[in-house]
Amino acid sequence: MSITPDRKAELIHTHARTPGDTGSAEVQVAILSERIANLTEHFKFHKKDNHSRRGLLMLVSQRRSLLDHLKKSDEGRYTALIGTLGLRR
Repeated sequence: MSITPDRKAELIHTHARTPGDTGSAEVQVAILSERIANLTEHFKFHKKDNHSRRGLLMLVSQRRSLLDHLKKSDEGRYTALIGTLGLRR
């Protein structure tokens, strides 16, 4: 259910704006999207796990806030990111 360190390092390397960048909005959204996808798979087998569902809703809300911030600050980076991650917003 959690993201492995190797996968997280791969996401950081793929979406980093500069070498060593771990905190930009693109990296954060990519990591949150991976966690959301993992939780979505979890709910296919555990339909009544409402405690984790609350965590999923918080992750989705956090990702939406980061995407809204990115859209407001730099439209080009926003469209590139949602294209790369396959998000439909």
